Amino acid sequence: MSDTNNYIAAIDIGTTKIVAIVGKKNDNRKIEILGFGKSLSKGVKRGVVFNIEETAMAINEAVSDAKEMANIDFTDVFVGIAGQHVKSIKNRHSKYIQGAENEITKEDIEELTSDMYQISVDAGEEVIHVIPQSYIVDNETGIRHPIGMYGKKLEANFHIVIGQITSAKNIRRCIKRANLNPMKLVLEPIASADAILTRDEKEAGVILVDIGGGTTDIAIYYDNIIRHTAVIPFGGNSVTNDIKEAFSILQRHAEKLKIDFGSALGSLAPENKVVSVPGINGREPKEISFKNLSSIIQARMEEIIDTIYFEIENSGYFEKIGAGIALTGGGALLKNLPQLIKYKTGFDVKLSYPQKFVSIKNNIKINEPMYSTVIGLLIKGNEYNKVFQAKNINISTNQNSKKKEVVEERKGRGGFLRNFKRSLTNLFDDKETGM
Repeated sequence: MSDTNNYIAAIDIGTTKIVAIVGKKNDNRKIEILGFGKSLSKGVKRGVVFNIEETAMAINEAVSDAKEMANIDFTDVFVGIAGQHVKSIKNRHSKYIQGAENEITKEDIEELTSDMYQISVDAGEEVIHVIPQSYIVDNETGIRHPIGMYGKKLEANFHIVIGQITSAKNIRRCIKRANLNPMKLVLEPIASADAILTRDEKEAGVILVDIGGGTTDIAIYYDNIIRHTAVIPFGGNSVTNDIKEAFSILQRHAEKLKIDFGSALGSLAPENKVVSVPGINGREPKEISFKNLSSIIQARMEEIIDTIYFEIENSGYFEKIGAGIALTGGGALLKNLPQLIKYKTGFDVKLSYPQKFVSIKNNIKINEPMYSTVIGLLIKGNEYNKVFQAKNINISTNQNSKKKEVVEERKGRGGFLRNFKRSLTNLFDDKETGM
């Protein structure tokens, strides 16, 4: 980033809210959050931008609040991308190692990874992330760190995340329309995972389930490597819409019912309790039983959980999950949801918060599951900056080295010319002396 103080800023463009935060790395190796802003999301449906102008205005509102709170003016931001258009594939690529000693270098690894961004994808799609899984050196499999090894042929297995070009372009347009510079688009489940999962969880095998307003994001880790990602086009808004349609009430009333009185387990809801919803424009209020409300919520949540279960099975890592499910996102706060997910999947379920990886100033209340994604984007931004700075140092070092070589070469040429001129002078002097 261009800021000399190395501040990091991130924006989560969600279906229900847009969040902007700015922070920096502190001495305790945590991200210190300095500013925070939130606005009502407009122009976004199921994680996909469909109205650039409205979304840009909402981004501006959130960013202005974050800048004012932190008293920092920033332009470079890291942004999340999700939506049902996102998919993942697996691929393998190889290369022969050049050089007399056949030593595998960092440049060989980078070349393999870079080639994966050029693979053939369907029309209208682009590669968002390329994540190495494991390496093979001369048919020796399961290698994690091949740099420094000797071999003639290097192969790698990759997890590749693909998304629609138009969706990515629309996000970038929104950011630029808000007078910001999108540094990098990051897949939201990968960002959320960095905010809430520990290294032990990733090693044992864990399933991240991030339930947002418009989508449910999934990321599966095993042996400290991400193995599967998916985005399900259903989230908390689907539950709210079901309540609205079932009882013929307003959206805001349905959302309040879900949060204040709803439960993901209909069997635990009291049968003799009711809640009164105001009538529209002076009409009679409606009485809704807790039991009926929870039954509607459970039906939709079971549908979402069934899709999650399918993705876990499809990943090929169902039997290797040792740490269960880490549940996060605003939709994860639904009452009794962890119990329902455990009953339906058989995995242990833990409601996860991002507070382990951040420290907070200005009394910002951001230690909630609904902010896992934006905090993860900040963490990813910090990692990106480190790599970017390291590359710049290498480039600078290489350029200085090349300049030095050129100077030395020129000096050498100059010395040769001086010696040559001196030789000619001596030659003529000798001839004149002899005459």
